Amino acid sequence: MPKLKQGFVQLYTGNGKGKTSAAFGLALRAIGRGLKVYIIQFIKGGFDSGEWYVVDKLPNLTLKTFGRGKFITKKPPPEEDVKLAEEALRLAETVVKSGEYDVVILDEVNVALSLGLISLERVLELVRNKPKHVELVLTGRYAPDELIEAADLVTEMREIKHPFNRGVQAREGIEY
Repeated sequence: MPKLKQGFVQLYTGNGKGKTSAAFGLALRAIGRGLKVYIIQFIKGGFDSGEWYVVDKLPNLTLKTFGRGKFITKKPPPEEDVKLAEEALRLAETVVKSGEYDVVILDEVNVALSLGLISLERVLELVRNKPKHVELVLTGRYAPDELIEAADLVTEMREIKHPFNRGVQAREGIEY
């Protein structure tokens, strides 16, 4: 039985750090209140990330990762990356339409769109046709204007300063 009376579409985008972190924070809060959460990671996969170690310890949380954990720079993108992103989108469509989960997070879906891995029209259809009680969270740089328009809440993370620019590498437990 759904716990939310009204679910919205949240969009976290921009070139700054914190989009996935914000989504995971929302997931943690939702789980703490007894909501069921499903996270689908479109690009992140194949590399070691701290959040993966806690997933099986949290009730009401499912996490599925796609992607090879490599930067995608080729145009057109490699067929393997297209297939993985399509698989992620099919799963997202199934999970959202089922109405079984209160919160569904599509992590890095905007990046998958910008790389041409998946169809914007299918993502917009998913947003428009989600069950009323489902909170849908979309993350990633390069959110298209159409998705920004369709969302109820849009937050742009903007990088002002970052240690990476001084040569500091990503730190275990903080950035991954």
